[in-house]
Amino acid sequence: MLAAHAASARSAMTTKKDTVPLPEDLRVLLTVIRKSGFAVAADELGLSPAYVSKRIQILETTLGTRLLHRTSRRIALTEDGERVQRWALRILDDFQQLHDELSDAHDSPRGRLHICSSFGFGRNHVAPAVSLLAERYPELEIRLDLFDRVVDIVSEGFDLEIRVGDDIPGQHIGRRLVSNRRVLCAAPGYLQRHGAPQTLADLEQHHCLVIKERDNAFGIWHLERDGVQESVRVSGPLSSNNGEIVLQWALDGRGVLLRSLWDVKPLLEQGRLVQVLAEYTQSANVWAVYPTRLAYSGKLRACVEFLQEHFKGLSV
Repeated sequence: MLAAHAASARSAMTTKKDTVPLPEDLRVLLTVIRKSGFAVAADELGLSPAYVSKRIQILETTLGTRLLHRTSRRIALTEDGERVQRWALRILDDFQQLHDELSDAHDSPRGRLHICSSFGFGRNHVAPAVSLLAERYPELEIRLDLFDRVVDIVSEGFDLEIRVGDDIPGQHIGRRLVSNRRVLCAAPGYLQRHGAPQTLADLEQHHCLVIKERDNAFGIWHLERDGVQESVRVSGPLSSNNGEIVLQWALDGRGVLLRSLWDVKPLLEQGRLVQVLAEYTQSANVWAVYPTRLAYSGKLRACVEFLQEHFKGLSV
């Protein structure tokens, strides 16, 4: 009898010890955390909310702990849930790197690739590039999300961010895709009515069209002349968080605009806009930014190299 009980206990312990979470369940958990809900996570994964809930329950049973606090309005991670989240990110990344090494991932990358960028640049420049990337590598599953805010690419589950500006977070890797700069310009009609600014300080007396994008300082333009940075506080009756709206206002003759040369070069060539204070520019280089843990990912490397070649061909 005692021997039978001992054998049964050993069997139970072995079963518990040998039970490990499935990678797909870890992926479901990370999606629920990132989307802050079962229904929205299920929608992204193409599954039913009931099935997502079931996978989380199985994961909790497998690990022998509660991972999420559930209420009618929100979910929150338990202390063990935070620990599992960190490990899940590492484990799934290791699986991807193993897949990349075993397959010829650089020449034929496959799998999911989650990219983000800002609204205007993402819609006008990144989206067409992603379309060509998908054509080049049909086995990639690419999702592109656009934001007008700062994105934490690690906690929000992104593989890659295409961003404009040289402020790269220190914990990430950044590869410059192409050089770019912003210039000051206005419509001929505006300059006829108000005159062209002759010094940077003159901008304080002009109607300046201010864009509030991401974490950029609102109402302060930092510009560079001959390697020296200068700043000017600007204001005007019109401002927006959308660069395309502000560009249209400039074309309507409403004020002076600071805008990427990529966006305004054709308008300058057509005479619809006129560059002012041409000696002043603002760096607006385009970067690919990704977490250090993805540095050796074959699919990411192939994507970044493709984008580098693509944007280089469009440089101004």
